[in-house]
Amino acid sequence: MVGIPVYRTAFYIPSITPLVAASVLWRWLLNGRFGLVNILLSYFGITGPSWLNDPRWAKLGIVLMNIWALGENMIIYLAALKGIPVQLYEAADVDGASSTTKFFRITLPLITPSLFFTFIMNTIDSLKIFSQAYIMTGGGPVNSTLFYVYYLFNNAFRFFKMGYASAMAWLLFAIILVLTLFQFWASKRWVYYESASLDRSEI
Repeated sequence: MVGIPVYRTAFYIPSITPLVAASVLWRWLLNGRFGLVNILLSYFGITGPSWLNDPRWAKLGIVLMNIWALGENMIIYLAALKGIPVQLYEAADVDGASSTTKFFRITLPLITPSLFFTFIMNTIDSLKIFSQAYIMTGGGPVNSTLFYVYYLFNNAFRFFKMGYASAMAWLLFAIILVLTLFQFWASKRWVYYESASLDRSEI
């Protein structure tokens, strides 16, 4: 299909853009007076907020930036989709399966390992957000974007409470470890590994 490489490149480039450069870019895009986001909203008759200067919108602005940079996940999902055997869809067509049935019975189960991997990585990334808040908002306004790692950084390198910051770092490690172990435990209920299924069927 014509144009697919262009779309893939457009989606992937944000994920390889240096985080500092991306943060500066989005600080301009979300500017309340002349930012591109508010200009686009004005075309639809919507008055955009002062994103990074409003406690109600600052965190959402950082969320928008992180969604923009999810190109890595797209590549992983694309590889997973390409790894699904075409014969499974052909057999489903012979049996008269609908598109919805094929999605829930073939596509979704076979990409669950990729979903599981990205779920773990995105969970960890969400718990260690720092650079975006440091560059875009400085933790403000009114500490609305003072994320955990940013608060850890302040205690360690601004207030020089090294012991307290070290304890916070160990706590973050423990939280990430517990969440990751729980995700691995829960994955037994919904992640499908084709090779493991084949091994069991051969016994």
